[in-house]
Amino acid sequence: MLLLTGATGLVGSAVLRRLTARGEPVRCLVRDPRRLGAERVRVQLAIGDLADPASWRHALRGVKTVVHLAATERDQPRATIEEIDGLAAVRLLRAAERAGADCFVWLTPLGAAVHHRSRVHRAKALAEQAVAGSGLRTTTLAGSLVYAPGDRRLQRLERLALLPVVPLLGKGGARTQPIWADDVADCVLRALDDGATGRYELAGPDVLSHADVARLALRAAHRRRRLLPVPLAVTRPLLIAHEALAGPTAFATWDEAELLTAEMLTPAGTADAERLGVRPRRMADVLGAA
Repeated sequence: MLLLTGATGLVGSAVLRRLTARGEPVRCLVRDPRRLGAERVRVQLAIGDLADPASWRHALRGVKTVVHLAATERDQPRATIEEIDGLAAVRLLRAAERAGADCFVWLTPLGAAVHHRSRVHRAKALAEQAVAGSGLRTTTLAGSLVYAPGDRRLQRLERLALLPVVPLLGKGGARTQPIWADDVADCVLRALDDGATGRYELAGPDVLSHADVARLALRAAHRRRRLLPVPLAVTRPLLIAHEALAGPTAFATWDEAELLTAEMLTPAGTADAERLGVRPRRMADVLGAA
């Protein structure tokens, strides 16, 4: 039995489609099974919340492989970024060890470090230290900017394109190597099939700045707009105030925006993905903006 977290997310949903298509027995840890759509009748359901370990203790019964893809880029009503991206990953790892699991596969961002300015990256870095010291067979997949057509980040850009100009956080110079969520999902499946262990850095073939990604996404959406750089000193208090007023329904949060200033690069380029038998596609090709 395989336990999958984050099954309704960008990468997790793609992984789930692949697992169920080939008849793998899968148990999904979810808060709301309705979000699984048609896949909910093809899997075992474990109702629980990563912020509440007691709610998912039985989810690990009989599980040999854990694929942990759940994460957040903003504080949730019941838990902070640190609790979900960091502490929950460590707790799940320890629970998997106690339950007799053999394998733990998970996803973290490239460039995560304990002193990173991003809360997400700091939390993930602490979890990565715990994974590296585990007695289980572990596979860490460190991804650059993961995207998919119609994802939340790209939808936000399309909504901003309703304005005469599209605001851009800072100068938009932070560089990433965007990789399609489906390519990451293929890497997860190949890591499982091959029994791959260790750390793999997953990146797409192009190095793009945040401004480049915004221009590409607008071109794919057939929106001709000028980008307007907005200083971080102006953006931060506005987004913090917006989140305080809007709560979980906030259009964007400062933590999400700050991620766009983080560089996520690997000198290996696509080499690790290709070692897993996956050749990542260019973002322009995936979005139809070539």
